Amino acid sequence: MSDASVTNAGLANRVAGFYGKWKKELLSIRIFRLIVRLIVVFAILSVPYWLFFASDRYVSDAVVVLQRTDQVSGPSVGVPAGLASIAGVGNPNSSDQLLLSEYLLSADMLNKLDAAFDLRSHYSNWHRDPISRMWLRNAPFEWFYSYWLSRVDVSYDDYNGVLDIKVQAYDPKTARAIVDFMIREGEAHMNLIGHQLAQSQVDFLTKQVTYAHDRLLDSTKNLLDFQNRQGLVAPQATAESLNALIDKLEAQKTDVQTQLASLPATLNKDQPTIVMLRKNLSALEAQIVQKRAELASPSRKTLNYTVEEFQRLQMQVSFAQDLYKTALSALEQGRMNAARMLKMVSILQAPTTPSYPMEPTRFYNVLVTLLIALALIGVVKLLEGIILDHVD
Repeated sequence: MSDASVTNAGLANRVAGFYGKWKKELLSIRIFRLIVRLIVVFAILSVPYWLFFASDRYVSDAVVVLQRTDQVSGPSVGVPAGLASIAGVGNPNSSDQLLLSEYLLSADMLNKLDAAFDLRSHYSNWHRDPISRMWLRNAPFEWFYSYWLSRVDVSYDDYNGVLDIKVQAYDPKTARAIVDFMIREGEAHMNLIGHQLAQSQVDFLTKQVTYAHDRLLDSTKNLLDFQNRQGLVAPQATAESLNALIDKLEAQKTDVQTQLASLPATLNKDQPTIVMLRKNLSALEAQIVQKRAELASPSRKTLNYTVEEFQRLQMQVSFAQDLYKTALSALEQGRMNAARMLKMVSILQAPTTPSYPMEPTRFYNVLVTLLIALALIGVVKLLEGIILDHVD
């Protein structure tokens, strides 16, 4: 092959490649122009939709606060809740308010509302515009729940400590009825949670009282059985009386010894008086030894062991009594707290009955739609210009 042929073939390839690249860039420019036309068409169609065809949605609004009946006085009068939280006081009901907010937006609440007002039929009514309504009445619950979240708003104001509830519906009565129902069900649910918690505490305390009562009965029975086995009602008193008897015998022994010591030394040991005194002294010593053996000895059957065992059982009975009294007191306190743990939704602003459809905000939506369309057109034109500069 000659050099001229090779040169011509290379030139043809470069021309073909340039033509293909230019054609591709031109096609891209046409796509950008098509996108601009679509954006313009969308903007033109959106204006009459927002102004004339979008269905009216009425918004019912309510402002509530959840309070406990056992709530102590909060921050000082005149101090806003926001400043109190900065100062470290905080809102004692913030957690309850957030729990109520989550429940109002929950799937359980939606199921109750749908059962009470047939929301599926309301929001999927074919008389409403097809863009704002729910398309399928029997749509999956997840889709229905997602649509419902776009029609309800529950916001918590942590500065004032209140809940703002807003619901959109296609007629004013339904909107207000939904908000009324949500407030009632929310209060009932929060009270149910509080009652369940309080009841679990009362049940636990009741079990503790039963345990303490059974323990007291067992301790008392053990003490009575011990008294019956020993034949002594009060071993401590018996030991004290035995000690008193030993002291009395010791005193008598001392008297006898004194009498013997006071007799003349010249008297015969067989003298009847000396014999009698010595017999009395021997009897007293024997009796003292006997009584002391009854009171204390290495054997575990003596009175001192009986007294120690009795005192131990008596201490167990006293401890069981104190435990039972404490459990009873805690049970009564728990019941009182359970009765006081009621939660009430205080309505600061009653659910409104709207007389004018606040949604959709027609002129605002038209303005936003046009601004977004202009911004998108600007971006597309900028990209088109960059491509044209690149082709040139």
